[in-house]
Amino acid sequence: MGLMKSKILLSMMDISTSSKRAWGEISNKINTVAPTFAGVLMFLLLGSCAQQQPPSSLTSVLESGVLKVGSVYGRTTYYNGSNSPEGFEYELAQGFADYLGVRLEVYPYYSYRELLPTLDNNQIDLIAANITMTEQRKQNYRFGPAYQSVNFELVYKKGEDRPRDIEQLEGNLTIVANDLYREPLASLLGEDDAMFWRETDEKDIEELLEMVSNDDLDYTISDSNILAVARRRYPNLGIGFSVTDTLQIGWLLNKNTDDSLRAGLIEYFGSIQSNGQLSALEDKYFGHVQSFDFVDTRAFMRSVNKTLPTYKDLFKAYAGDTDWRLLAAMSYQESHWDPLAKSPTGVRGLMMLTLGTAKDMKVTSRLDPEQSISGGARYFSSLLRRIPARIQSPDRIWMAMASYNIGLGHMHDARKITEQQGYNPDLWVDVRKHLPLLRQKKFYKATRYGYARGNEAVNYVDNIRRYYDTLVWLEDQTEMPPDDLAPPVDLAPPVDLAPPADMAPSVLEQEILDETVGPSPENVDKPSSDSIVKPSTSN
Repeated sequence: MGLMKSKILLSMMDISTSSKRAWGEISNKINTVAPTFAGVLMFLLLGSCAQQQPPSSLTSVLESGVLKVGSVYGRTTYYNGSNSPEGFEYELAQGFADYLGVRLEVYPYYSYRELLPTLDNNQIDLIAANITMTEQRKQNYRFGPAYQSVNFELVYKKGEDRPRDIEQLEGNLTIVANDLYREPLASLLGEDDAMFWRETDEKDIEELLEMVSNDDLDYTISDSNILAVARRRYPNLGIGFSVTDTLQIGWLLNKNTDDSLRAGLIEYFGSIQSNGQLSALEDKYFGHVQSFDFVDTRAFMRSVNKTLPTYKDLFKAYAGDTDWRLLAAMSYQESHWDPLAKSPTGVRGLMMLTLGTAKDMKVTSRLDPEQSISGGARYFSSLLRRIPARIQSPDRIWMAMASYNIGLGHMHDARKITEQQGYNPDLWVDVRKHLPLLRQKKFYKATRYGYARGNEAVNYVDNIRRYYDTLVWLEDQTEMPPDDLAPPVDLAPPVDLAPPADMAPSVLEQEILDETVGPSPENVDKPSSDSIVKPSTSN
């Protein structure tokens, strides 16, 4: 894109401004330099023909080499990750800057109200902050193209009476003090109705949702994207009713901005929509959190407190280059951290290894937690290495994870079907859509490995991603959200694998002792956290 920018600016300098043939020359130059960018820059180049005109908004960005974007702090907008900035809006903005071949500068604020004056005063080029396109907002600002849609929901705590409309609210409704949250509620008021809610500048929406979860606040309202993410951390948040119909989201531009920058946005969003990048980003931030299981989420968070500490050091010791929390999330999906777990198909242990995989990974007892975690981690690493190198993270991680569940051969079949259907076989969001086709005869009969329950692999990956997100969040918290919905379930005491010499082993103990692959466990050097088995570098 930097080369495209240079060619465009050179073309602008070469164009005659005094000839009647200017239009034809401009069109030819645009089509020669960058056909896909022609629609964006037609306004820009024509504006340059009249030397007395000030530079267009897009010309100013290109000539300065900087795109200035305002945003607000939040998990779906912009925040400082462990290594670099993150957030759905941030990644979209970085993509637009790359598309133009310029450097991105982000100006994050703590509130929407503080951010707006910077746009009004032309200190930034646009705002990317999950802003809904309301009629009132359209009168005061210009919008880029819509790229998402949301609803605003009334949020309450499950276990309390569910309000189904405004008339049934009994308690304190507090919202973030800005128009994004005020307008949806104001639309419900009649001409003579008084404001019935409170507003706060001291809390953001994530804090208000936490307060509802902790019984410190009766109600708040949230957009559906933010709520979907928050419910993975606070599963007792419930939806009372929708405050608005579906609203579109777009980037905000100054009302006096000319058409050139907006034309650039239209071209950019059209491009990432057609090449799958927008879908991939939506999947990264929202795709795995749209479905919600209250009971499962509460059970997982209890297990994090009660069971994970037993195996946490082992996950850390054997994770290698994989985030240990991702490995732990895989194990929970596989066995719910039960070292004695067994499936109808015969896979066993914390990482639910097959006999064949256990032999390949030199695991002598699948019921030994340390061996199971070590073997599962090394097997997952081997799958990652066998995903084509051109596939980028996190797509390659999700494909390797699906392969852990369904088999690498079936993953190759699914990618082939994805490509045959005209989609990108290197994007997880596209492969995810086509994995379930492995259950349909007209598709699997033409594959190398045949029938597979591809839909289960999709659910498998989605669940692990949700568990992983929750683990990452819990690691960042100083204390666990209160578990006030049901008393914790005490776990059974651990099974002693070595019964006293004068006592015959029980049926369960004998089953464990019989679960030996190859030599007897006592004759095998068991890996320890001090001598980690390194993943093999061969395929």
